[in-house]
Amino acid sequence: MMYMPDAVRATCELMEAEASKIQVRSAYNLGALSFSPREISSALQHHFPDFEVMYEPDFRQAIADSWPQSIDDSRARQDWGWQPAYDLDALVDDMLAHLRKASVEML
Repeated sequence: MMYMPDAVRATCELMEAEASKIQVRSAYNLGALSFSPREISSALQHHFPDFEVMYEPDFRQAIADSWPQSIDDSRARQDWGWQPAYDLDALVDDMLAHLRKASVEML
């Protein structure tokens, strides 16, 4: 998982990186965070203690199970200093702040 602000920032950082440091000319892998439904539920419960979620894996689980367990982004970290800014708690905090702002603007 990568939060969109991290993806946009990574793209901008890559475009602005010193050309001599860019060693990969096709594509860089970028890793960010990984979490389970239980972990995101727990993060949401910090903000909403009564929050409950029920889920049951469906056919999409097989797709997710085929993905790699991790992404090797060591070249991006080495070549142009890639570092994700958002962990799960920061992602949840930021999303909720934007949702609150949007709901106020809709009123």
